[in-house]
Amino acid sequence: MKRLLALVLALAMCLTLVSFASAEDDKTPITFRFYNADGKNADWDNPVAAAITEATGVTLKVEYPVSSQGDAKEDVARWIALDEYPDLCYTKGDATNLYEAGALIDMTDLIEQYGPNIKKMYGDEFKKLQWGNGDTGIYQLSYAGVGAQSLTSGGSCQIQYAALKENGWKVPRTIEEYEALIKQYLAAHPKTDDGLDMIGLTISSADWHWMITLGNPAGFIADAQPDNGQWLIDDEFNVIYKHHTEEEKEYFRWLNRMYNEGILDPNFATQTDDDYIAKLANGQVVAITDAEWHYNQANQALIASDKMEHTYCGLPVTLRADQKCPMLLYQGLQVGWGVGITTSCKDPVRAVKFLDFLCSDEGQILYNWGIKDVNYFLDENGMPYRTAEEIAKAQSDPDYSKKTGIGNYTGFPIRGSGSVREEDGFPYTVNTRASVKAEYNAIQKEACEAWGVDMLIDIFPQPSEFPIPPYSPLWAYQKPQELQDQEAILNEIAPIDLVKCVQGSPEDFDANWDAMIADFEANGLAACEAGYTAWLAEKLQ
Repeated sequence: MKRLLALVLALAMCLTLVSFASAEDDKTPITFRFYNADGKNADWDNPVAAAITEATGVTLKVEYPVSSQGDAKEDVARWIALDEYPDLCYTKGDATNLYEAGALIDMTDLIEQYGPNIKKMYGDEFKKLQWGNGDTGIYQLSYAGVGAQSLTSGGSCQIQYAALKENGWKVPRTIEEYEALIKQYLAAHPKTDDGLDMIGLTISSADWHWMITLGNPAGFIADAQPDNGQWLIDDEFNVIYKHHTEEEKEYFRWLNRMYNEGILDPNFATQTDDDYIAKLANGQVVAITDAEWHYNQANQALIASDKMEHTYCGLPVTLRADQKCPMLLYQGLQVGWGVGITTSCKDPVRAVKFLDFLCSDEGQILYNWGIKDVNYFLDENGMPYRTAEEIAKAQSDPDYSKKTGIGNYTGFPIRGSGSVREEDGFPYTVNTRASVKAEYNAIQKEACEAWGVDMLIDIFPQPSEFPIPPYSPLWAYQKPQELQDQEAILNEIAPIDLVKCVQGSPEDFDANWDAMIADFEANGLAACEAGYTAWLAEKLQ
């Protein structure tokens, strides 16, 4: 009843404001409270913010979480208790609580009347913004990059460039080939130049990083499926908890053999994540199964130590030769996190117009490139470029975004890396094929030359080889609390039992695997899978 009343009041407010709304180009000064759950980037006091205000009349009073961990839960609970909210908010994973409290307005009609750029930007994926589960309303605009291209790939597996170079740059594509390359390099180089013992393969699984280095790689390598968190989705849209497939059983049997042969780090299950990164940064680990954002800090340390050949190259490795590594697959628009307008908003029409400007070509170029003739320039073909000095500032100054406003306010709707304007190819973001290639180091350039490719990602199956799923990545959705609680139980069991499977003797592997499956089944596996399948079916209606 509370939610229904809030929706009626919001609709009445919107209709009143629409009837008295000023012209489309209204730039009357107005200040909105904007809650940003993603850190303390700065107030609305930089050149990009000033340019947005000049174009829209809108100034934002930016607020951040009271929690030192940046968690929005405490703030959201307080707002709901008081029934008072910021005008706009980006609360990351806590939007469901606001929705259930009736605190977010349905923007559908306002977008239809005042949001042509919003509709253009989201294009064919606009419908994915609908909340789902029987509610076709749009309560948030996704924070994720629309139409993003994968210009880099950490791969499903990684290995030191030195190992590839020593093997004539042959690219391993199955775990058997990957294993052979690891063993070959390890045998030839049992110690680093600094005298440290080399390790064939290591994993970080003593804390939540198990999902990144143990769980996710299993889905990529064994199941050849993209990242849907802990879930696989079959052709009939059944949702399956991934750690009990036959393919993953074979992958973990392989890890078990690597452990018992001394190739997998004997301390993989107990080392801290800091210990794990330190080993990589020392150059003493031949191969890893990790995410680029996680191991890149080790790559940077290796480059700084003049150990460029010991940085890691992403590889398109799968369990079998007939599978395609899905790392470049475009999974579609990520929804679940985004900016919404609350029932406390003083002027929803102006708020939607503001968001519409951000989605326009002018807004996107301003937000991503900055101020023309200051942060970027146009070449003779009308294409943007940054000076070497500006690029250096962006890469070295930790306060660059705060000072300029470029990419500074997480939660805004944005175009994805590598996306371009359809009519003329104008890049919406500074991340382009050309810019990524320009930053390749010597060993990366050597690899491309040896492989006869333009970019490192060209050794992977390309996005055009995969259909775009009709659903967003499951991990990004706002999900019912009951399903989250059921999944949490399975996710508590998985790392413990998977590690046991890996560390046991080869003779005990099948028994350990069966015991893990029994644990899953005794703790709601079937009900959780059925619940997720029914929930996704409603999303797809």
